[in-house]
Amino acid sequence: MEPKCPVTPGSGRGKLRALHREKAMTVEATHETRIAAAPSTGETIHPLWLRVTHWINAIAVLVMIASGWEIYNAAPLFPFHYPRAITLGGWLAGALLWHFAAMWLFVVNGLAYIGLGIVTGRFRRKLLPIRAGDVISDAGAALKGKLSHADLSVYNAVQKLLYLGVILAGMVIVLSGMAIWKPIQMQELTALFGGYDAARYVHFFAMASIVGFLVIHIVMAFLVPKSLRAMITGR
Repeated sequence: MEPKCPVTPGSGRGKLRALHREKAMTVEATHETRIAAAPSTGETIHPLWLRVTHWINAIAVLVMIASGWEIYNAAPLFPFHYPRAITLGGWLAGALLWHFAAMWLFVVNGLAYIGLGIVTGRFRRKLLPIRAGDVISDAGAALKGKLSHADLSVYNAVQKLLYLGVILAGMVIVLSGMAIWKPIQMQELTALFGGYDAARYVHFFAMASIVGFLVIHIVMAFLVPKSLRAMITGR
């Protein structure tokens, strides 16, 4: 019968310390791996097509919002008006001209953006998958100011959700706008939104969601200046 190894006092404590050291080394190694995986400053984060369509969309959306507020003032849905200083067009007819011009630019450019995003596989790589647990975790980290932005080439779960949400809102605002614009010619589309009056409410809330996204987007650009630089230079 083989003799048993003697148990020396404090051996449990020593094993515990060894486990802690091993865990610390594993965390450090993981951290170093993530840093090594981050793109170098010379690597393209946003391709040229994405940057061009992004800035065209930004211009088109701002014109649509400002002119849309002037159109809203002509027949408000709620008991408030937008200040004339932040509207575009000067009067209803002028606002409609600006609105339709920006709308066509937004549609054509948006189709190019979505088409290239699908064909190149960028949407699949950058925006999917989205898990509820990840969204909750990243949202909590963001509220505590602990959400990392070290690697701009990787979107966190909140970014994924917001980007997909604003794409959907863009589709809804275009379709509901067409239902309002041509309620007779596009009566099936208008009926899909619950009629002309309901389509106006859908259009308004789609606009409000896009404005909310823009506010968050602009604030984050100021908080993380390198993200704005990357959307201009690509790096």
